[in-house]
Amino acid sequence: MARAGLTPERLTREGAELADEIGFDQVTASALARRCDVRVASLYSHVRNSRDLRTRIALLALEEMADRAADALAGRSGKDALVALANVYRDYAREHPGRYAAARLRLDPETAAASAGVRHARMTRALLRGYDLDEPDQTHAVRLLGSVFHGYVATELGGGFDHSEPDSQESWSRTLDALDHLLRTWPAPNETNHG
Repeated sequence: MARAGLTPERLTREGAELADEIGFDQVTASALARRCDVRVASLYSHVRNSRDLRTRIALLALEEMADRAADALAGRSGKDALVALANVYRDYAREHPGRYAAARLRLDPETAAASAGVRHARMTRALLRGYDLDEPDQTHAVRLLGSVFHGYVATELGGGFDHSEPDSQESWSRTLDALDHLLRTWPAPNETNHG
């Protein structure tokens, strides 16, 4: 990439590609400069530092996943919507492991509030309306789904299911069946505080 072609957007895309190739935790301004065959100083008129670059990659990944999720959820409800959303996260993680890791980056509150993360939360809540959950149970369910989706995907990407039967796809399908059942039969609050 010629120096004249450097823009924040192009550097973010190059950084995202680099993340998929070498891992998000390895993405730095110096690694990106080597990839683009420029000096690190050339990057700093477009990105402030490695943290700024990593944040930009995270925002890109959140946006890409939100766009995929919106397309996948269109016209779906109930279990169909649950499976569609879950598969968006899993498929994206398999295709773009570095970007997927970037999407988990902790953002400052202002950046998070302006990010596509808000769209993810809205879509998850819209999905949950099909299960007739009121607050605070809806928030509990959002947290549960995020934990299960991301926990499963992280374990799978890390090779945690590679050496056992049944196949991971079968477990994934059964996990989504179980989540659907749980959401349809959500337990009433217990009077005892477990926290």
